[in-house]
Amino acid sequence: MKTQQISGSLYIVATPIGNLNDISQRMQDTLASVDLLACEDTRHTGRLLAHLGIKAKLTSYHKENEQQKSVYLLEKLSEGIDIALVSDAGTPGISDPGAVLVQGARQQGIPVVAIPGPSALATALSVSGLQKSGFYFGGFPEARTGKRIKKLKKMRRFSCPLVFYEAPHRIQATLKDCLHVFGDRQAQLFRELTKRHEEHFSGSLSKLIELTSGKVRGELVLIIHGPPEIREEQPENLEELILWYRDTKKTSLKDAVQLISKDLDLQRSKVYSQALSIWKS
Repeated sequence: MKTQQISGSLYIVATPIGNLNDISQRMQDTLASVDLLACEDTRHTGRLLAHLGIKAKLTSYHKENEQQKSVYLLEKLSEGIDIALVSDAGTPGISDPGAVLVQGARQQGIPVVAIPGPSALATALSVSGLQKSGFYFGGFPEARTGKRIKKLKKMRRFSCPLVFYEAPHRIQATLKDCLHVFGDRQAQLFRELTKRHEEHFSGSLSKLIELTSGKVRGELVLIIHGPPEIREEQPENLEELILWYRDTKKTSLKDAVQLISKDLDLQRSKVYSQALSIWKS
């Protein structure tokens, strides 16, 4: 009988987004123990390892070579080699390369282990003061204005806060497009999170455009608050409520019956029989 070959493990390792004191003992132990370290920029990761006193074999893994390099890394993993994946900062796979390799590893039954830690997304949300638990993460907006506006328009109806990463040289253009698409909503902009020159700006989008009119440096996280809630007056009379759902909300008969029976605490069969009689009137 053939003995089953044991594969290595793929470790997804979060690294500091600025403050090197944020590295955990588990991160450090993992980086020191793996056979190979795949990183966005070997020079950047090399400086981190030098700070930690770790010597490791490095290989590049970035957006341009992600598909090709994933094949190579999966072969190494299948041979029993343990590999850690890191990005330049934060958690790999969140607007950074990593998804292709993780999907490939899972398809082949290779263990994928998360070593959690810093993330600009979680860091910004934790100090934003937003009370709603839901949010939409849009990653980096499109670089080209036309494509960026097109994607932003698809998010216009979202009621939750919108979170984006953005590069300093594009922040003005992105803020202006957001103002054009969403109106002058309230927003927050975080710069250089956890670093010495960390800054937090809040106010309307038009105010943030003014505040970023000069030269902007560093990594940015933008949070745009959801639109103001508009309370709609809905009828209390059953017949009027049926017509309101049909004509104003453009709801299907089935959905209207379900919603009305819940709103008025009535049996669904009773609502359905009355709705059916007037729905096509």
